[in-house]
Amino acid sequence: MRVVVGRIGRAQGIRGEVTVEVRTDSPEERFATGAVLLPTGRAGLPDEVRCAGHRWQGGRLVLSLEGVEDRTAAETLRGAILETDVELVAGEDDEYHDLALVGLRAESPDGAAVGTVAEVLHLPGQDVLAVARPDAPELLVPFVRAMVPTVDLERGRVVLDLPAGLAELAEPPDAGVEPPAAEPPDAGA
Repeated sequence: MRVVVGRIGRAQGIRGEVTVEVRTDSPEERFATGAVLLPTGRAGLPDEVRCAGHRWQGGRLVLSLEGVEDRTAAETLRGAILETDVELVAGEDDEYHDLALVGLRAESPDGAAVGTVAEVLHLPGQDVLAVARPDAPELLVPFVRAMVPTVDLERGRVVLDLPAGLAELAEPPDAGVEPPAAEPPDAGA
């Protein structure tokens, strides 16, 4: 699957380097020497470019590309979106790319449909799956093995083993049920 990893900014110096607005959480891997990038976004761009090296300068990535030898050539790439092909398979320690999870069917342990993974939220405490449900509000499920024991990319599903009451927390209050009447204030006080 193709994913966006960056956007080329201005030329840096006279040797063909370009600045890159990074859009990946793995820049050392995506911009490693020899990595193939696919520039998109406008006509006249090459089909692919190969990284010749990179460095960080003032918090910004400066990238060298094979065949881009001067400032003029670097300026022709300005504004190009850089994409790369990634395999959306499980990594080490049950790590998954967000795009591999989005769109998976969410099912209960007995196979009943719960909804679809709409988004992966990276919160300070832990990652959370946002599950869109057809006739109910979105369900937020902590992405921990106890609640998501199975991620089956081949079959396009995740199994949710939710503790009692978690799904009901996202339910809106019944519209037809009247709240209990407030007790009148104590007249003798």
